[in-house]
Amino acid sequence: MASTQDVSNGMFLKYNGELVQIFDWQHRTPGNLRAFYQARMRNIKNNKIVENRFRSGEEVEIVRVDYKTMQYLYNDGENFVCMDKDNFDQIYVPKEYFGDSIDFLKEEMDVTVTFFEDAPIMAAPPTFVELEITYSEPAVKGDTSTNALKSATVETGAEVMVPMFVNQGERIKIDTRTRSYVERVK
Repeated sequence: MASTQDVSNGMFLKYNGELVQIFDWQHRTPGNLRAFYQARMRNIKNNKIVENRFRSGEEVEIVRVDYKTMQYLYNDGENFVCMDKDNFDQIYVPKEYFGDSIDFLKEEMDVTVTFFEDAPIMAAPPTFVELEITYSEPAVKGDTSTNALKSATVETGAEVMVPMFVNQGERIKIDTRTRSYVERVK
């Protein structure tokens, strides 16, 4: 068992018998009252946000999870098939584990899969991906004076807002967390 001083953002805990991930952990010392830790946690099973206060020094159960870089192979209906690059084992990862960034996945791309007790619990694509623009409207003359953006479709079918100077056929770098354009790739 660990105490509340050992916890930080991103860690996994057992809370009320459920596996949760901490995404906001703050130490509070209000006036004449005792110090406590305010936690915002995401339940891994149902993705619900849970808030709780922990007394300073209270024992908590920190859970060890394993992260593996795997290769995304193909879409199998409701699951994605990923392969371990070391031993070539294939696992089925449910689509909802990837969240909104599912639109940027391309076959043979490296993804990070989080395991708890040899079962996948979360998955994430790379933070930045390089994709080719398959369709984009041409820029209208005179729209370049401000930070004007236009819609562009990339090779995976996702739509991204890009600057006016980016054209069809060019490769761009995209941040999968924010779904935003980063830069052109040469």
